[in-house]
Amino acid sequence: MLVTYLEASRDLCETDSILFGAAVAVCRIIGAKLPMAGRATTQSNAIPAWRKRIEDRIAKARALIGRLTSFRSGNNRPRIMRTVRMAFAGTNISLSQPDITQKLTERIDDLKQKIAAWGKRIRRFSEGSRRFNQNRLFQSDQKRLYKLLERPKVCVAGQGPDQADIIAFWRGLWSEPVNHSEGPWMEVVASQGASVTPMDPITITPEDVDEAVRRAPNWKSPGLDGLHHYWLKG
Repeated sequence: MLVTYLEASRDLCETDSILFGAAVAVCRIIGAKLPMAGRATTQSNAIPAWRKRIEDRIAKARALIGRLTSFRSGNNRPRIMRTVRMAFAGTNISLSQPDITQKLTERIDDLKQKIAAWGKRIRRFSEGSRRFNQNRLFQSDQKRLYKLLERPKVCVAGQGPDQADIIAFWRGLWSEPVNHSEGPWMEVVASQGASVTPMDPITITPEDVDEAVRRAPNWKSPGLDGLHHYWLKG
């Protein structure tokens, strides 16, 4: 049945649609899970657990710095006092000793140094994770890696443009007649190209497709539709 549709195909786009539909039908018959949108190899945007833990430490340290600074400025509210006592728990430092201001400054500086170290750790781990993912993507899909390197991902928030506005914009460019300035150089170029023999139309046969994908890995998908080479070989 698939051969009948492929023989009646008129172009590569229709052939790709037929193969993609066949692949989806087989996956549904055997009960394989299909991604709802995008490619199956799309990476998750969830924050890693290690980064979430470090960011929580940074947030708690910054909150503690704020309360210690508030206490140093003379704020003696019970909640602030309780936080300061917890910050110095396990030490021989008392809030009533004369040099408590110096101890508070030392504690705040120590927390700031920890925050800076945690920030460097996040950047170091993120860079290592990025290199690891790029190396793994290079082994599985080099084409997609090069596209990611050339065109960084841009997230656009908000509602997309209206369909009527898009149609009106492109209709104004392509549907309305425009008077172009026909310079003399265009006649020269046209006369030079008149002697050029047009290229013969290219006909892609099933044998050409077999030869092109014969050595390609079965379960790699170079196209945006995620169609594996296996279906082209079949």
